[in-house]
Amino acid sequence: MIDTNTNILIGERVKLPTKYGHFELIPFQEKLNGIEHIALIKGNFVPNTTVLTRIHSACATGDLFGSLKCDCGDQLIAAMKLIESEGNGIIVYLQQEGRGIGLMNKMKAYKLQEEGMDTIQANVHLGFAPDERDYNIAAEMLSVLGIKKIKLLTNNPDKIIRLEKNGIEVVKRIPIIIPSNPYNKYYLNTKEVQMGHQLSEEKQKL
Repeated sequence: MIDTNTNILIGERVKLPTKYGHFELIPFQEKLNGIEHIALIKGNFVPNTTVLTRIHSACATGDLFGSLKCDCGDQLIAAMKLIESEGNGIIVYLQQEGRGIGLMNKMKAYKLQEEGMDTIQANVHLGFAPDERDYNIAAEMLSVLGIKKIKLLTNNPDKIIRLEKNGIEVVKRIPIIIPSNPYNKYYLNTKEVQMGHQLSEEKQKL
């Protein structure tokens, strides 16, 4: 593991063939708290070029189990396929479950949503902001890898603001629009209407 002049340690770079393309994986670890994150890389990055990038927060329910209550797993797979098609890019996979509130609290929020609250109301009821995620570590990981300009695969305008505040230039935003289903339609509508996410050409209707 390499000790960088930043707040993160960088691990070994290894090959990772997957169902969605052939990548390389580099683990990162925050020095202060030991939390580990992942960079999933396709190709080599030439200095001063713009890199296709996805900043993805961990979602055990969606990424691992294929939950229909969110669009997280589908977005991750779509990003992997797009980067494989491009031949060059990176997915920064952050351990920030439940928009940064952790799995235990995420399940509490899910329970409140089952009782009628929307995703924002549930987080606030539990004493959290609607989104507790911190993208500073993502910006540090990109910088360590020599990436300063990106085309960002995201529906979330807040990611652009946070990354640019930390020295990453977002040249272009590319939304990943996943069709809704009966289980996540209300959730996606809340993100679109109240949080400004770009999820469709027209606002989804309940």
